Amino acid sequence: MNKLISIITFSVVILASLGLLIWIAGPKDSRSGANQAANSDLVIDEPVFDFGNISMAAGVVSHEFRVKNTGNNEAIVGQIYTSCMCTSASFRNGEIKFGPFGMAGHGFIPKINGKIGVGEEAIIKVDFDPAAHGPSGVGLAERSVYIETNSAKTPKIELRFTATVTN
Repeated sequence: MNKLISIITFSVVILASLGLLIWIAGPKDSRSGANQAANSDLVIDEPVFDFGNISMAAGVVSHEFRVKNTGNNEAIVGQIYTSCMCTSASFRNGEIKFGPFGMAGHGFIPKINGKIGVGEEAIIKVDFDPAAHGPSGVGLAERSVYIETNSAKTPKIELRFTATVTN
């Protein structure tokens, strides 16, 4: 019985030590990012875009939303996902690019570390496939792209677009 208790105690100590090592070796931004970015503020000049009338036959249409950090600290985009599988979104800041990302719940949406420095502007490129819903997808389409950040002022941003889909 004492041997079993020793084995269990030893196993618990080893697991706790491994957990502590993993936490210490992990990314520092996840523990200190909220405090560092408390004064970051992401602004979108045009949070809603209208594609107007688009034909299914014309294929995928795109729009670039500009996101500017007007705060006093670097902002970090943690995740980007869309409201529908017909839409994808990508992050670009200079040569750094992440994506494309799709709908949450329909595949893995990874955490990213998309940095936007003070005064910098990043691009969120949105692609919409009007034919994704087939013939029944004609009419008004309203979709969203969600951006999760470490900013205290703008922790979650919603970009929206509309399109009137025709055959």
